[in-house]
Amino acid sequence: MAGLSKKYGVHPTQIGTWKRAAIENMATAFTKRGGDPGRTDEAQIDKLHSKIGQLVVDRVFLANASHQLLGTR
Repeated sequence: MAGLSKKYGVHPTQIGTWKRAAIENMATAFTKRGGDPGRTDEAQIDKLHSKIGQLVVDRVFLANASHQLLGTR
């Protein structure tokens, strides 16, 4: 898990959380819920892109703030 964490820049706890969620939902992950499985939900994609953008802005802000507070860069 440490290798994945380092490779993708994600905290090991987050990877563990994703793994647990995947295992818990494995039985229902591939069941057909109706509709076209190839169809994407554009509204959901837009919402997720928006969230990604906000998280990127938050990360950059916090990184800059920590560098200013600690005097590093």
